This record gives sequence, structure tokens and C-alpha cells, in this order.
Amino acid sequence: MNRKLRSLTFNRQTDYDFENKSIHYQYEKIVSSMIIDIDEVLQLHETTVTKWHTSEIENPFDEALSIVCDQHSDNFRLWHEEDSARCPTTNDIEIAAVKRRIDKLNQSRNDRIEKIDEWISEVLEQRGIEPKENARLNTETPGSAIDRLSIMALRLYHLDEQLQRDDATPDHRVSVNEKISICKMQKLRLSQALKDLLDEIEQGRCQHVTYRQFKMYNDKNLNPYLYKKQADG
Repeated sequence: MNRKLRSLTFNRQTDYDFENKSIHYQYEKIVSSMIIDIDEVLQLHETTVTKWHTSEIENPFDEALSIVCDQHSDNFRLWHEEDSARCPTTNDIEIAAVKRRIDKLNQSRNDRIEKIDEWISEVLEQRGIEPKENARLNTETPGSAIDRLSIMALRLYHLDEQLQRDDATPDHRVSVNEKISICKMQKLRLSQALKDLLDEIEQGRCQHVTYRQFKMYNDKNLNPYLYKKQADG
């Protein structure tokens, strides 16, 4: 697939027009050599997680950010399905239905992590970037780190919701604020580490590999409960 091999860095005057499924940029475009602009990813996560709590989930982005948004939307849905599964008034039939939705979303989430990494591999190939002979390996791919940042955006949003509760006690607010401070620091460190990783990959100092997760539970040929039932008719 032919994709543009550049990403753009923008100032903060970004206007996301979700109603028209388009994005209006009120700034001067600056060409960046980065494979994926992580500051844009962070802004996407934060903006959409707020928007989606009051309106339908939409994806007005393109190229790599479109995949990032789809992956983020899976995490958004997963977060709320996981909450509903733990409701004490949810009956067994409803929990079973929620569990199946969670499995489906988790499969999609992991597939899209791999798609992010595949997009990076494609860009590297088109740019003719290859790892150097002594290039190191990394335990986590950029796609996996972006997934963690997506979850962090959701966690920070819902922690802030806790501060807005009318029934929140002073002790509860202190505890939540402590968690928010830790999460913000973790987000800062993870995002910087991801920027450094992408820089190393682009310079050939780190190998980029798409790690295949091969989730077995949804595969009718790998899950024994599925293929045995199929064999039994």
C-alpha cells in the first residue's frame, strides 16, 4: 500500500471537527522526520477519550493515526465492558455476553497493535532504513507502548472523574490525586522512552520487529473447545 512517508508536527490550535468527520488544522504545517509523532498520539488519546464520553465513537484520522485511533477505541470499549462485568447486579447471562464482547474487543485490540507495528515496518522499508549490524532488540514494540499510553489516557480520565464525585470523601480525593500524580509521571516517562525508541529505530540502532501474539482463544482451529464442538457437529 502506498502511504505518505512523512508525519506532521502541529501547534496546539488543533480543532477536531468530529461532526463532519474531518480535521481542521489552524496552524502552519511543519515536516517532521519522525515515523510517528508521539505528541500527536498523546493528543489524540486525550481528545478522543473526552469526546467519546459524550458522543459516538468516530475516527476522523488517516494513515498511522487512523490505526492508533481504532486501537484506542477498542481500549475505550474494553474499559467500560470490564466495568459492567463487575457490577454486582449483573446476572450470569449478562456476564457471559459481556465476556464474549471483551474477548472480541481484546482480539481486535491486539490485532491493531500489530497493525501499528506493520505500518512502521512498511515506512522503514520504503525509506530504505535497515538496522545496523550491532542494532539492539527491544522487549516492547512501539505499537505495544502506544497501547499502554492509550490505557493510561483512559485511566487518567476516570481517575479525574473520581475527583468530581459528590460523595467523594477528603481521604478519597487525596488517594486519587496521589494516583493521578503517579500516572502522569508514568505517562511522561513512557512517552519519552517511546520517542527515544523510535529515534533509535530510525537511526538503525534498534531493530524493529512485529511480535505476533497468535491469540488462540478465538481461533476455531486452536481452541480445543471450539474445534471439538465443530467436530461433534
